Amino acid sequence: MNDRDSHLKYIRPDFLSATLNDTMSAEERFQNLVLRPVIVLQNDLIIEAFKNYIKKHKSVYYNLTSEKRVDYIENAIHKDMKFRNSLKGMIIGVFTIEEYSIYTQNSSALNKRMMAIVKDRLLSHMQLFDKPELLAAI
Repeated sequence: MNDRDSHLKYIRPDFLSATLNDTMSAEERFQNLVLRPVIVLQNDLIIEAFKNYIKKHKSVYYNLTSEKRVDYIENAIHKDMKFRNSLKGMIIGVFTIEEYSIYTQNSSALNKRMMAIVKDRLLSHMQLFDKPELLAAI
């Protein structure tokens, strides 16, 4: 393992509670061992990226009801390819070479898992997007 890979693995949070067993699929194993720790590591950056997304889209988000805000987040992640690709880059960019090799073998299924986790994280942090004053600090 090269220095880059060692450093990347060192800075990731450990998930001692990650469920691993012999019956799970390779995608689920990759999700639990790689995607979840990487997304937690990149959480603050993902949140800032979404705050910037709101700002770049004329702060429409703030005029929406809570239910519509959920739809807005889902649409941003699933339908805005530019934003989606940016999120994928933030995550893939901290893969090791071996993880990237595994990822490329089944990127479609892993992208779905990746975006589902990112969506859940953004939805669980919606309170951070409530006040436009937070964006003024950017």
